Amino acid sequence: MELQPLCALHFVKLCPKMPLKDEGPSSTSSGDDQGSDVESSSERCDSTTSASDLDCSRESFTSDCSSKQCSPSSSPPKTLTLDEVMESAKDLSNLSLAHEITVNPNFRLELNSLPQDSLWKLVRDNVHKAFWDILESELNDDPPEYGQAIKLLEEIRGILLSFLIPGNNRMRTQITEVLDMDLIRQQADNDAVDIQGLASFIIATMGKFCAPVRDEEIRKLRESTDNIVTLFREIFRVLDLMKADMVNLTINNLRTVLHRNGVEYERATFQSIVDKTPSALEHTTSWIKSALEELQLAAVPTKQSKGQRVVPGPFQVINTAFLSLLTWDDGMKPLPETLMTDETRLREIQWQLQRVQAVNEVLLIVYSTVGGPIQGLSSLSDRLKKMTSVLLEGMHSTSFKLEEALEGVSAQICCELNKSLTERGYPALTPALQDALKGQICSITQKDNPIRTLVEDRVLQYFMALIFAPKPELKLEQVPAGLTAIKPELVLIGAKFNSLVDYNKMVYGPFYADIIRKLLFSDSPPAANPPQDPPQDPVTSK
Repeated sequence: MELQPLCALHFVKLCPKMPLKDEGPSSTSSGDDQGSDVESSSERCDSTTSASDLDCSRESFTSDCSSKQCSPSSSPPKTLTLDEVMESAKDLSNLSLAHEITVNPNFRLELNSLPQDSLWKLVRDNVHKAFWDILESELNDDPPEYGQAIKLLEEIRGILLSFLIPGNNRMRTQITEVLDMDLIRQQADNDAVDIQGLASFIIATMGKFCAPVRDEEIRKLRESTDNIVTLFREIFRVLDLMKADMVNLTINNLRTVLHRNGVEYERATFQSIVDKTPSALEHTTSWIKSALEELQLAAVPTKQSKGQRVVPGPFQVINTAFLSLLTWDDGMKPLPETLMTDETRLREIQWQLQRVQAVNEVLLIVYSTVGGPIQGLSSLSDRLKKMTSVLLEGMHSTSFKLEEALEGVSAQICCELNKSLTERGYPALTPALQDALKGQICSITQKDNPIRTLVEDRVLQYFMALIFAPKPELKLEQVPAGLTAIKPELVLIGAKFNSLVDYNKMVYGPFYADIIRKLLFSDSPPAANPPQDPPQDPVTSK
């Protein structure tokens, strides 16, 4: 998921800021207190996920618990005001950011880099150039004008003060005294502003605040012989880098806290959205209802049911719903609201799975068609697999022409096979056999193709065994027959999907339990002895 950079600033106030290079941790008591507060709050939240989550999920399914943590509440229909809509949007933004920090260890704030030929870049560059041209023109006047320069200094003053940790009064006093805007305005009126001296002070102060990775940038600023306008331009560039460093430091600090209590935070934030937005679980309910109906249609009546409706177990329902995400078409039906924060990860899993399935289908066709002469050659298999995978890169794109790509795959495979066969003394493939091979490979675009159907069924079996297993890590390596060629890729995809599902269940398990309970028992009573999962397992478990 691509997050707006400003979203990261929502959390800046929650963590202590970075200390100065020349000051130890004990330089300010306020900084120490703030750090200890974060640590103590983290300790209080530690180890709260497992037991409380499981108990809440069980209780929310079996009873009408009034607690928001145990049983999500649904608001009655009402008309939303603009303020409520904006508040929900803010909650969703915070939820998305917190989730990304928790599950993505590589998440960090990057400065915006616009495409080279984009209109936005052209407009931005022109506006910036106009600003710096005005500054240069004013400073070159006789006598100089300092209107633009004072605005720059005032902004720089605010940025430097924002880097301070609470209680660092000595540095705060130094900045406010040197960059005293009232004094600088008086000096400007008398043409007595030491602009070069102010720039030197700013650079020296930046050197105390910056991360070690920016030391080289500070050194270049100190040694710069450029004119004052160019120097200030570079100062602003480095300040932008330092602000990004500050936010990324905050993100890293938050990640530790969120790993301990992220489940509770995400659940509470989503509950706030549900309270403010009556239809916040509409698509989630539809998603779970589809899984329930699928299971009911496939259920075989038993003697114990005595003609009554057979009720699937709640864990069977939610696991079946998650399996449907592997082939989910968000163009046909919206993604469940509880999975919006994982939309990008889910889509990547789908794309990766789609490609490895196609690669496996191609390899099965090749080996079943050519047979003995190429059996047991792992190096050949690896080359064919890599070649096919590269040529099918981007096959999820709407502009990707799969049939043309498969024709290219067929041609490359025939060349590689002929080369391998002739090197080992076998005759090359006949034109008729090459045509048959190409035709079979290109036919996997058809949904009813037997090879494609076989591979898709085996992949579904693999993920079904994985998601229903009490210990899925033991099932990761157990790939069904016929999928050996893509085992490494399948294991990686399986681990990603299982991680996504597990965390999602921990956060939204009580919401799912409440929805399933209402779907199962609101219309008609269940069968006398419905086939249920073991009662000791909560919705958030396997």
